[in-house]
Amino acid sequence: MTYKFQLGLRPQWLLSGTPEDGDLPLQDVLALLSAIDATGNIAGACRACGLSYRHAWGVLRRFEGIFGTQLLITKRRQGTTLSEFAQRLLWANRRIEARLMPTLESMASELQEELQRLLPQSVPHLRLHASHGFAVEALMQHMGGRSPGLELRYRTAIEALASLERRECDLAGFQIPCGDFEAAIMSRYAAWLHPDDYLLIHLATRSTGLFVQPGNPKHIDGMADLARPDVRFVNRQIGSSTRYLVGVMLERAGVSISQVQGYETNEFTHMAIAAHIASGMADTGVGVETAAWRFGLDFIPLVRERYFFAIRKTSLDTPAMQDLLAIMRSAEYVGYVGQLIGYDATETGRLQTIREAFPTTRQ
Repeated sequence: MTYKFQLGLRPQWLLSGTPEDGDLPLQDVLALLSAIDATGNIAGACRACGLSYRHAWGVLRRFEGIFGTQLLITKRRQGTTLSEFAQRLLWANRRIEARLMPTLESMASELQEELQRLLPQSVPHLRLHASHGFAVEALMQHMGGRSPGLELRYRTAIEALASLERRECDLAGFQIPCGDFEAAIMSRYAAWLHPDDYLLIHLATRSTGLFVQPGNPKHIDGMADLARPDVRFVNRQIGSSTRYLVGVMLERAGVSISQVQGYETNEFTHMAIAAHIASGMADTGVGVETAAWRFGLDFIPLVRERYFFAIRKTSLDTPAMQDLLAIMRSAEYVGYVGQLIGYDATETGRLQTIREAFPTTRQ
């Protein structure tokens, strides 16, 4: 059964208490500024936004009056560029979206499921609890309203696996680094990953490393550089697997967390880490290569990670799980994941036992 409707939640900026209009939304001017930044001129931005040239200038002039500063800088034969104020507005908007969108997507999915249950002929959908990742995000986009319905709640890997153990979800997403750090991270999950009860669906392999400013002006080469007093770090939230991996890598590099400036500064997604660094608030942080690329940052690879969905063996042959596997193995989805920067979709959709996936780890 497919969803009868699709809910979405989006953050919105408001200027509160403007003299003429009270609370004034900023989405129109932000969309216009973003289009000008992308096209390099107002005419191209108008086409992208579906606005008349006159209306676009009206929007810009109105907000320039409200802010009391220029939003555009126009030079003959050089096109139109954003003022420093306008650039900062866009960066702030990107940071807000990077930080809030996964939470809003999770809430929208949860609300949709609650409303769907009240409709006639409603049937339960699969429940996915997972840490945020681009392949997970892509899966939700490819599902759309197709069967089986998939309810998503973003959780840390530990929270997701604990939910699976309590039967509060049908799939639990988690990631494991390959190589030297595999055993340390796997030991965190051992209490929940019972080989006799669960199977693993391989989602993707991804490249994780340090994000740095373009050109790497601080000459950061690895985790040991986080001990330098001139390097500002931004971390993932408490409880996340990436934060735990950071701690393990720092220990391996002989660096105490007390030496790391910004260790307690937290963001909740790879995109939020990238936005934090791209806006100049930190020099480096750890995340997936895709996010670094999307924010124009340089990337220093550290580990490859395999991302899995854990499922109960008893759920494998259910029609809903078989439908989901078919979507994950489709050329459309595998092709999309494979083109994500830093992602490898070679084994996407592969079923494995825990012992097959981790033959050198004691189970």
